[in-house]
Amino acid sequence: MEFIDVVFPLNLGPLTYKCPEHLIDKAVPGMLVSVPLKNQTAKGIILSKSSPPARYTLNALRSVSEIHGESPLLEQPMLKLLNWMSEYYIANKGIVLKSMLPKEAFKQVRARKSSSEVRSQKSEVRFPDANAQLKTEIDENILSKVNDSISKKEYKTFLLHAPASLYEISFFAKLLQSQQRAIILVPEIVHINYIAPFIREIAGEKLCNLHSALSKGQRSDAFEKILSGECTVVLGTRMAIFAPLKNVSLIAVMQEHSSSYKTEEGFRFNARDVAVMRGYLEKATVVLSSICPSVESIYNVKNNKYTLLRPAVTMQKPRIKIVNMYEEKQPSPNFSKTVIDAVTSSVKRNERIIFVINRKGYSLLTCKECSNTETCDKCNIPLIFHKDDKSLRCHYCGTKSMPPEKCSKCGSFKVELTGSGIQRIEESIKKLFNIEPVRIDSDKIKKRSGSADLSEIIKGGAILLGTKLMTKRLHLSKAGEKFGMAAVLNADIYLNLPDFRAIEKAYQELSVIYDKVKPEGRVFIQTRMPRNYLFKFIKNYDYPGFCDEEMAKRKEMSYPPYSKLALITFKGRDYDDKKVSDAVKKVSADKDIEILGPSLSFSKKGQKEYALLLKTVSKNKLHSCAKEFLKLLEGYKNLKINIAIDP
Repeated sequence: MEFIDVVFPLNLGPLTYKCPEHLIDKAVPGMLVSVPLKNQTAKGIILSKSSPPARYTLNALRSVSEIHGESPLLEQPMLKLLNWMSEYYIANKGIVLKSMLPKEAFKQVRARKSSSEVRSQKSEVRFPDANAQLKTEIDENILSKVNDSISKKEYKTFLLHAPASLYEISFFAKLLQSQQRAIILVPEIVHINYIAPFIREIAGEKLCNLHSALSKGQRSDAFEKILSGECTVVLGTRMAIFAPLKNVSLIAVMQEHSSSYKTEEGFRFNARDVAVMRGYLEKATVVLSSICPSVESIYNVKNNKYTLLRPAVTMQKPRIKIVNMYEEKQPSPNFSKTVIDAVTSSVKRNERIIFVINRKGYSLLTCKECSNTETCDKCNIPLIFHKDDKSLRCHYCGTKSMPPEKCSKCGSFKVELTGSGIQRIEESIKKLFNIEPVRIDSDKIKKRSGSADLSEIIKGGAILLGTKLMTKRLHLSKAGEKFGMAAVLNADIYLNLPDFRAIEKAYQELSVIYDKVKPEGRVFIQTRMPRNYLFKFIKNYDYPGFCDEEMAKRKEMSYPPYSKLALITFKGRDYDDKKVSDAVKKVSADKDIEILGPSLSFSKKGQKEYALLLKTVSKNKLHSCAKEFLKLLEGYKNLKINIAIDP
């Protein structure tokens, strides 16, 4: 008699089952099986053959009911990836499996094409010359290095520091001309809609898209095509890294610095890092690319884990001017005279202009007497006044209320609107330039249109005004579509975030903006912190110099990549300060680990949430400490604990 361990897409560890004689030949790891679980039949994946159990448990074991299909749903490399993710991210194997395979993989759903989907497919056929739009010179030496690595079928990770986003797309489009078994990751669904025509021209019907906006039927159909070998090029968001593609030769992660590759809820992992591990297990070539690679990836280059690819291509870039708001005249709030003059000049030349202000709503509500700013009762963050419906809103938990007549702190009736959000800036642009700007923020572009292309919305607009949402979703496929001028009105908001990566993220956000401006164009960055080292490097397009400076500062403070972090959060009524404090004392007895917290915050549903940050230079010590900490807090039914490694 043989025994097998089966893992389910549930918060449950592997369970052992007896395998009937007639199914033994098919009972190989990775196969989809039906087995009894409690009072029903459940589907799971065979994880491995199991050792014979103790005699007293033998009779309690139940038998496998059925084994589905002729080949494994998860091949050996993917099973190894599952085990690695479970160990590295300190997560139950069942939770990892749930992230790796969608429900449709366990239950086939017939794909149905709606009329809009048919129209979408037809529109893609209109791009027979898609790659002709790219017209970007590719460094053939770099291309040759990657192709050589792929042909050797040995694991290697490259980091492509692209001079522009169009170069990234051109590079992979050309690379795919000789490589047809690839997974290409992009941060957002809208990026798929933009990039797919370029890839489809090369891969044709071999291309398959994978992302969360697909219907159940479409996902089921996609998995079938990948498993059957009908589709050998997969383009998608982070879920695409788990595509059941066999014999992968190339894994590409575009805009590898993007935080969208990290899951923020439930099982926390970074798809970029998982991509590198899958490449290692599959003996595939991995190419991470970005116009501003993450500091962690640059660090891996310096430690010879990755190979840097920096194209020897000279590209003209727009001039960047840092505007010191302490010294500048401001004819209108939030607008320096320098920016106003530049816009006036650009309007006369019929150039398109883009304004960026990363603050929604109209303004804050502040008391003139005591300087108190109205905040959310649940989240304790400032409420934003929205002029369209005259409401105060919390942009974190969604709470909505009417503005109070008097200050909630001192009772004064002298409350006023202060600061400027995008709605107030919109009014200012109309008054200053007599032009109606096209505004793009989450109030205008609802979540359900997250995959929508913004190019139709902005057509005909001389001035575009938007938040970070716009800069992430707006794509310009031709150099001629780019803007003549850009102005970042509140650059300091990027710098003041309570995050050790704040300056790095600021550089990356600003790089996305200047990437949308014509080479001969101009970019103005307004700031009250002109001496911050960020501006010295971004003005000169010196990203390598910036990374050296940033890494020196992180090394001094012992922040990643020079240390390892784990963030543990607690939610639920069973939270006990004393129990957590005792656990902290026990695990912090080791002097090589630093524990910060617990700190109190609020979730988007207004629930109390406590957080602990574990910090050490040793990955092994971090994992052992985190596991010990979680073990000390076992047994609480109404306490939800989440852990994020490398948050």
